[in-house]
Amino acid sequence: QVRVVESGGGSVQAGGSLRLSCAASGFTYSNAYIAWFRQAPGKEREGVAGIDASGVNTYYAASVKGRFTISRDNAKNTAYLQMNSLSPEDTAMYYCAAGRRFPYNSNWHLVALYDYWGQGTQVTVSS
Repeated sequence: QVRVVESGGGSVQAGGSLRLSCAASGFTYSNAYIAWFRQAPGKEREGVAGIDASGVNTYYAASVKGRFTISRDNAKNTAYLQMNSLSPEDTAMYYCAAGRRFPYNSNWHLVALYDYWGQGTQVTVSS
């Protein structure tokens, strides 16, 4: 049974940091690309950051580049999203997603690439 579980969300003040974790099981994690998405109320789900199966190539949305860092530990079947310099605009539900079926490159932000999704973890940034 596939499981994708996010953790690490919470409430912080603007300028603060959070580290999200994504623990996965039930599939060959080391063959999967991983991404973090977020969705704010009334808005579409958007890709925040992605990382390929090897961990060598990473991708970021323009709005978070330089502030967020995605990483993974294949030995632990876990991915991370380090978020620094948070602003109220970062407030959203954050989701971890994994997939294996497609080439992974500049298309990383497409929801359709991912087969497995977590339930999300809430991040709230106050001004």
